[in-house]
Amino acid sequence: MKPWMAGLLLAGTLASAPGLEAQAAKTFRTRLSPVPVAAYNVNIVGTGSVTATVTGTTLAVNGTYEGLGSPATGAKIFKSPKPGIRGEALLDLKVSGGTTGTIAGQFTLTPAQVQEVSASRYYVQLASEKA
Repeated sequence: MKPWMAGLLLAGTLASAPGLEAQAAKTFRTRLSPVPVAAYNVNIVGTGSVTATVTGTTLAVNGTYEGLGSPATGAKIFKSPKPGIRGEALLDLKVSGGTTGTIAGQFTLTPAQVQEVSASRYYVQLASEKA
């Protein structure tokens, strides 16, 4: 399995504005950092941040990363069976490439997916050439 950097989109440490109405935008923020793996890999380095905004059924994701050990090759949004557990790939994000760059994507969600976002079920995983 390929090592990666990940950030939980909706972990308990993320901030969203309380008391928002159903159609009002909800914004979630997180940081990207290396995920511990069984075997040490010198190429798993770097940091970043991601902001996800849900407005109605639209999910907009924007972020940055820097200090990767090799150029970024892609990023995906994964759906976890429950917070903190690895899940399945769900949505592809665009990355600018390089060891420093941007992450972006916009998606139309189903009402069930909007609820899953609010329930901390989605996270971002960034992959690079050597990690």
